[in-house]
Amino acid sequence: MTYHLPAGEAADGPYAVDVTPESAGWGYSSLRVVRLPPGGSHTFDSGESEWIVLPLSGGCTVRATDESGEDTFELTGREGVFAGVTDFAYVPREARTTLTSSGGGRFALTGARCTRRLPARYGPASEVPVELRGTGTCSRQVNNFAAAGTFACDRLIAVEVLTPGGNWSSFPPHKHDEHRPSEESVLEEIYYFEFTDHAGIPGLGYQRVSPSGRGGGTDVLAEVRDGDVVLIPDGWHGPSMAVPGHHMYYLNVMAGPEAERAWLISDHPGHAWIRDTWPEQPVDPRLPLYTAPERSA
Repeated sequence: MTYHLPAGEAADGPYAVDVTPESAGWGYSSLRVVRLPPGGSHTFDSGESEWIVLPLSGGCTVRATDESGEDTFELTGREGVFAGVTDFAYVPREARTTLTSSGGGRFALTGARCTRRLPARYGPASEVPVELRGTGTCSRQVNNFAAAGTFACDRLIAVEVLTPGGNWSSFPPHKHDEHRPSEESVLEEIYYFEFTDHAGIPGLGYQRVSPSGRGGGTDVLAEVRDGDVVLIPDGWHGPSMAVPGHHMYYLNVMAGPEAERAWLISDHPGHAWIRDTWPEQPVDPRLPLYTAPERSA
């Protein structure tokens, strides 16, 4: 199994990225990225999965149709992943969804196989919790748009992480590949990357995944660039390293077999001590790169 998929290697049909449970060799998590030209549209069927439509750049209209009727959501979107928090739309399993974009753009479809059918909903950008996690060179920003406890889904968990150039995120290395009630949950995870450039020079970073000894041995040390994907079925993942001068973005998509939708992790025992140093250091002053817009009255 190949766990690092450079840009283009996970493409299929209309999708620049198309990771399914079948292609990943697991049971739940999916990610698609579709690019629409101005005036373009794309239709997909949910099947057995729930989905969130997340603009990476541009805005769109989302129309979800099922046996109960039709829901339409206007997504303002954003200029790009480094420009601001975006609104999004949730569409349930067993629905047909059409995206239409007057100005064009790129849109992520984050998905998870599920059993419950929840209603289609709009997620305002103003209600996305923006978290600053870590301090010093471990400082990063997390946009918790579909974190467990933030936005209701059946199995899907999805967040965005922004790491300033020169910093390490997903550190200390952690895992979620073992069922240990109240301590650790089993979650398959997808990382999708983008970077800022500098004077036209593309950015890059590095992603590490190391075997945890639990039922698998995922071992990755990858140079990652715009559009790359890393699959994490098991193992310690981290650090995610942004080279100096280039900010790193990654979209995390997670789902698994647990009855409780929860992000419960275990830190690598050799590196967990780094958390104890965080209170001694300030948060990187470059953060937040942006905040969520204020809620309208």
